[in-house]
Amino acid sequence: MLVRTFVPAHITAFFVPMFHDDPLKAGSLGAGVNLDKGVNVFASIETGTLERHVHVAFNGEPVGKKRAVISYSVADELVPEDFHGEVEIWQYFDFPNGYGFGNSAGGALGTALALSYAFGGTWLKAAQIAHKYEVLNRGGLGDVIAQLAGGIEVRVKAGGPGIGVVDNLFFEDYRVLVVPLGRLSTREVLDGDVVKVIEREGNEALEKLLREPSPERMMVLAREFAEKTGLLNGELLELAGELDRVLRNPSSMIMLGRGLFALLRKEEVEGAKNLLADLGLPYDVTGIHGGRPVVGRWVG
Repeated sequence: MLVRTFVPAHITAFFVPMFHDDPLKAGSLGAGVNLDKGVNVFASIETGTLERHVHVAFNGEPVGKKRAVISYSVADELVPEDFHGEVEIWQYFDFPNGYGFGNSAGGALGTALALSYAFGGTWLKAAQIAHKYEVLNRGGLGDVIAQLAGGIEVRVKAGGPGIGVVDNLFFEDYRVLVVPLGRLSTREVLDGDVVKVIEREGNEALEKLLREPSPERMMVLAREFAEKTGLLNGELLELAGELDRVLRNPSSMIMLGRGLFALLRKEEVEGAKNLLADLGLPYDVTGIHGGRPVVGRWVG
């Protein structure tokens, strides 16, 4: 059997980390957007061997447990102990790892959904398992529940799927511009002194967004959050200023990655592309994934 899952990439606009000893009660508050590009996971399940074997690959390259501890942990829990066969999990990422697109959560959730489809399970249980190992291994706090919701989401109560609460903003035909420039360690940021500032500014941004819920307001608040926390600074802040000259809504920083994102109307796309091409910077323009992840038997 071959099962394919698509999980949208997720960009966090602003956030408040919420830690808890119970991983299902840990999570984050905040807002973000899910993209039409993301992570495709293929799970191949073949019986007939004497033992149970699980293998994971990133973009076609086999990886060991150290590099893919979250996905291996998900698979170890969902592949039955008495299963005799080969389970191969192939994860393909549209965006680079570590750049703030929720790849870790996407791989974990895609793996959990594909294996639950193959061996039996539910969406909620699969998502809870993915979230649990994301939290335990410091992969992230809020991406799984956000990717499960789709669209432009607002996390109004922290926690994993089934405990946390996610709302969604209505949105028009926006495109999403992303400018991925480098990695930023979530672990280092969340272990640093800036966490207290993030908590204060994130809570304030969430309160303001819930009073005036719209994608346009989210982008204004995201930019304020990025600047007030000091996460958006230096050349990245200068680039955001350049982008703002050709956009109606402000651009902001991808949380947490060294890059920018913006919501574009159709007539703004070419101007943004031309600016970034002139600057020689990488970029992509994609749509918003409005639904939950996609999972099913692959026959292509």
